[in-house]
Amino acid sequence: MEDHFSEFKEIVECGLKNNMPRDAKLITVGQILYAVTRDDLTIKEGWQLEEMMGGRTQWEEALEYSIFGYPVDTATPPLDKPLVIAGKTFHSRLMTGTGKYRSIAEMQQSVNASRCEIVTVAVRRVQTNAPGHEGLAEALDWTKIWMLPNTAGCQTADEAIRVARLGREMAKLLGQEDNNFVKLEVIPDSKYLLPDPIGTLEAAEQLVKEGFAVLPYINADPLLAKRLEEVGCVTVMPLGSPIGSGQGINNAANIQIIIDTVNVPVVVDAGIGTPSEAARAMEMGADALLINSAIANAQNSPAMAKAMGMAAEAGRIAYLAGRMPVKDYAIASSPQTGTVTSK
Repeated sequence: MEDHFSEFKEIVECGLKNNMPRDAKLITVGQILYAVTRDDLTIKEGWQLEEMMGGRTQWEEALEYSIFGYPVDTATPPLDKPLVIAGKTFHSRLMTGTGKYRSIAEMQQSVNASRCEIVTVAVRRVQTNAPGHEGLAEALDWTKIWMLPNTAGCQTADEAIRVARLGREMAKLLGQEDNNFVKLEVIPDSKYLLPDPIGTLEAAEQLVKEGFAVLPYINADPLLAKRLEEVGCVTVMPLGSPIGSGQGINNAANIQIIIDTVNVPVVVDAGIGTPSEAARAMEMGADALLINSAIANAQNSPAMAKAMGMAAEAGRIAYLAGRMPVKDYAIASSPQTGTVTSK
């Protein structure tokens, strides 16, 4: 069996010794990631190689100043700024989850392939060691990934508040002492899994008072989104379509109003089934995405995770670039001047 780790280690050591340029390091990081997704390297080996080149944070930061492989030392200006939520900076605009995977190993590979920096965890399922969540707390490197505890399974505001408090303590136990984030879910509807707007607002108001950074999961309701911003929530997370449905963006008009009217990051959460739908949400101007089912239920989860990460980046850049106007008629791509015409 080939020793891919030793090969990569030799390349990295040689490159560092000879002052490998930053763009070459970025390419090498990409090759390491690809090797991890193919199981040529373990996740631990991948992280070790990244650390040799300065760690993931450094190269994610470098990626901010490059566009799809353009060297960072060119005159190409940066298009974007990092995502900031409650004062904390993130360079990936894709958040993922930990549920529904066929195995812990598949989840680990998918999280790594997505290049996400925020992973949401169902507090109740971890606390009870629900199927698929055994050992979850130890499965990811929480020094590299920010935990987003969620209140999944809570049907009332009071339940959600209690579980949020447990989630904050769980994050502290994993070494994230300053983590006060919570993805707030209040869902009494067992068939359609639609969030309760009244219970969500009540829970959000209390959790904000207790010092939580609240990221509420809501229907695509512009008035509720604005109200949640006013009570102190650090994002709003409107659903694109029912959770786990893979129907895509069915609430585009309302989501667009939310994007246009609130001043906190808008994270489209639930319903996205394909990378094209992920890109569409970002092209609308969403600040980030949270995608779980589409990745976990794919035939090749790590490959889909990578595709979703790329789609989020492509959609964001397309939004910043500004699309061409839509016309009702054709316009030739080639200039009409200087053409040969017949008399």
